[in-house]
Amino acid sequence: MAEIEVGRSILEANDKLAGQHRERFAASGVKVLNLISSPGAGKTSVLEQTLKRLQGRLNCAVIEGDIQTDEDARRVAACGVPAVQIQTQGACHLDGVMINEALAALDLASLDLLIIENVGNLVCPVDFDLGEDMKVAVLSVTEGDDKPSKYPALFQQAGVLLVNKVDLLPYIDCDMERIHRTCHQLNPEQKVFDLSCRTGEGLDPWVDWLTGWAKG
Repeated sequence: MAEIEVGRSILEANDKLAGQHRERFAASGVKVLNLISSPGAGKTSVLEQTLKRLQGRLNCAVIEGDIQTDEDARRVAACGVPAVQIQTQGACHLDGVMINEALAALDLASLDLLIIENVGNLVCPVDFDLGEDMKVAVLSVTEGDDKPSKYPALFQQAGVLLVNKVDLLPYIDCDMERIHRTCHQLNPEQKVFDLSCRTGEGLDPWVDWLTGWAKG
């Protein structure tokens, strides 16, 4: 019982801070995405390709969460956008306190879109609201078609699902119809984009949709 109470207290404190972030984002006129996937799904590659296609369309910045190293933040910065690195030192998710510290390095009023790349994990990041407008799930076909049914919370909450690495479908056993069917059952309103960062397939429809959403 004590552990349940501690967990509830942590989440309540985080939710309060996330609410403050949400008010701040709205006042600045910036839309915020929380990008979540398991390790190796290609989240950073998707982010790189997205940012390149958004150049001249939206003013963007990125908060990059990693357990160690700044490799992903350097990849993002090479796309010509402000990038703030958070090293969680072992924590499996970002939380409101970490985001609050990172925001001090950003001029929110100059941005149209802020993308938070969470730590690679399909479980822990889902529980921690960061004040985002939308969660975006990235699932690679190499992970298997059973992930949405095994880890339903993320796929229930994500407003967008990006199914990545579809260029590898001829070489692996992955039922795309099952992915689409399961995710539709979990969240009928979810937008789904099948794409490949290697070939560019599906990236333009995703970025066109994102641009309209951020400006709306």
